Amino acid sequence: MTLTEVKKVTNSKLTDPVDSSPSLDAAFGKAIETEPALEGGDEAGSNPGAVLSPHLCEVFHEAVERIGRRWTGAIVQVMLGGASRYCEIRGAIPGISDRLLTERLKELETEAILTREVSGDRPPQVFYRLSEKGRALSPVLDSITTWAHRWKA
Repeated sequence: MTLTEVKKVTNSKLTDPVDSSPSLDAAFGKAIETEPALEGGDEAGSNPGAVLSPHLCEVFHEAVERIGRRWTGAIVQVMLGGASRYCEIRGAIPGISDRLLTERLKELETEAILTREVSGDRPPQVFYRLSEKGRALSPVLDSITTWAHRWKA
């Protein structure tokens, strides 16, 4: 199916754009599961398994909101580079306040993106380590870095 055919089929299902009937939600709410991938990729050819949907995927939106919060991407990026102690993370991110760094580290721990380990030494030392879920963000942040360098103003 070509991109034009998918658009025609999608548009034919949306006769009333404000209609939020359960049938539309069922048809488009989980676009990845219900719509077939385009043959040969999307028009740009950059995403071979791209699926078109007129509704924003909730899972996508939650993920973008989670890693898109102010300073969160920077924290994960410096941790991917090896920073594991609070002072190392803070020192690698110019402009971040202690309060905001502490808040973001707690959020990332709650989301299981990182773990917090306290040593039994005197004085105790705290180490932050990316979980498998956190390390899986590496290609995402690499792509954002590539995009940022290519399109910087």
